[in-house]
Amino acid sequence: MMLKKKNIAAALLLGALASQAWADPAVTLVAQPDPAVVGTNLSLDVLISGISDLYAYQFSLNFNPAILQVTGVSEGAFLGTAGNTFADAGVIDNAAGQISFLNNTLIGNVAGANGSGVLARINFSVNSVGSSALSFADALFLNSNLGDITVQLNGRTLDTVAAVPEPSTYLMLAAGLAGLVAWRRRQPA
Repeated sequence: MMLKKKNIAAALLLGALASQAWADPAVTLVAQPDPAVVGTNLSLDVLISGISDLYAYQFSLNFNPAILQVTGVSEGAFLGTAGNTFADAGVIDNAAGQISFLNNTLIGNVAGANGSGVLARINFSVNSVGSSALSFADALFLNSNLGDITVQLNGRTLDTVAAVPEPSTYLMLAAGLAGLVAWRRRQPA
């Protein structure tokens, strides 16, 4: 009976390790600052983790144009760790709320990049309070043999908040009001 319990425990442990080792690579979105503040800029990093032999990728990103507006897209450093790259920021459509076909590829006959890192950085201006779903579409990830790589795409919701005045702002307002009251009292009636 004890042998069976040990075998079951060992099988469960091996199964858990195997599922982690063979899990699909994941793409996630990390915003800075989070939550975003209206009237400021936001940087959104598109991160890849746990990938092997990434040679090229493309994706589209959807966002709420009433909340966010794209101000720029730049290439991340991850793919460049394997060689020279060619990147295209895609087509930015702030009216529709989409960046279409953002892509990057290695150049030449080289092995793809391995591990984790930043694929791209997308900069937004934050225009109003609310929530914006950030979701992927048209995704394609290829290895150095131009074969498909299955990748888990993790969209997210980004909340935006109104700017909160700093305590020093309140202090300046109070000092101004006190000065106005003192000036008013010194005026002849």
